[in-house]
Amino acid sequence: MVVFLLPVFFFGDNVSAEKQVLIKEIRFSERDDTTRVVVEFDSMPDFSTGLLHDPERLYFDFKDAELLSPINKKTFKSRRVKAVRFGRPSPGILRMVVDLRSKLPHKFFKISSPPRLVIDFGEDRNPFYREKKIVVIDPGHGGDDPGAIGPGGLKEKDVTLAIARYLKRILEERYNLRVYLTREDDRYLELKERTKIANKKAADLFVSIHANASPRRKASGIETYLLNWTNDKEAMRVAARENQISIEKLKQQQSELGMILASLKRENKRDESLKLAHYIQHSLVMGLRPHYHVKDLGVKQALFYVLVGADMPSVLVEVGFISNPKEERLLRSNRFRRKTAEAIATGIFRYILSLPDAPKLALQNENLPKL
Repeated sequence: MVVFLLPVFFFGDNVSAEKQVLIKEIRFSERDDTTRVVVEFDSMPDFSTGLLHDPERLYFDFKDAELLSPINKKTFKSRRVKAVRFGRPSPGILRMVVDLRSKLPHKFFKISSPPRLVIDFGEDRNPFYREKKIVVIDPGHGGDDPGAIGPGGLKEKDVTLAIARYLKRILEERYNLRVYLTREDDRYLELKERTKIANKKAADLFVSIHANASPRRKASGIETYLLNWTNDKEAMRVAARENQISIEKLKQQQSELGMILASLKRENKRDESLKLAHYIQHSLVMGLRPHYHVKDLGVKQALFYVLVGADMPSVLVEVGFISNPKEERLLRSNRFRRKTAEAIATGIFRYILSLPDAPKLALQNENLPKL
């Protein structure tokens, strides 16, 4: 048996030896062209890496690291990766070995929040994967503002933050986008501060996540909004609730903000927001219907304060009615939250691929995320 050991280099963030870094989770996903392994930490450790042959293995040596849960070996049903296993080649070093089924090209990169090491195996045929578009995700409400509260006590602010965290992770890991949350925890932010964050980050997109509510307990469904005038009574009711004002006050504000809205339309933001809203709404409905009964309420327009002032295409997504007992149970479910985040992510990425600066190759159907 011939073994080749490549030179190793440490890629570090200077973690002190006094602090034990924990590996919290190992995740795996597979596409037609690549297999991805994601290692999540509580903080990013220093590490070295090397490649071994006959059989093919890629290893990472993490300094001062420990497993949160005992995992000697984790196997995968993959065409490229057999398993991930751990050992202790020397004191203070935790070695992670990725067993491969054949010789494969690979690359890896780090993500800071939460700390993750992302490793890809196989040929990446999508050139847009390397484009770093910036997306700001806004989990609605927070802190002293719980948002709507369901009949079972579920708070909108908790639902929106959970979905936003899933969405951030998916957009970063699956689509290699740069993603920021307006709030990372349970804190209060004024509505105008949320788009200020997006503008400061020079975001390409702004997506605000919310859960709907209605006096009618049977009201249900998913809808996506963009900023504009409206005479639709239901859309005005939703906007007034999210803005925490009366419908009469909303009507007054619509006329006062007319110049702002006209400016948005003139700068083409409205048209792009409309396109983004349709991509997300379609993806949500098509992505969730195979698993849940989903009512498509469509794309609507209303005066949402949280969207006023955004310098980029922006939408607000109502992911279900927390006031409906059945939908409240769904919104409490981690599986539904994750599926919702996956569907929104697909819509966002398909919108990005429709932009003029997206490489033509990326627009081929084989490179588009599946609905």
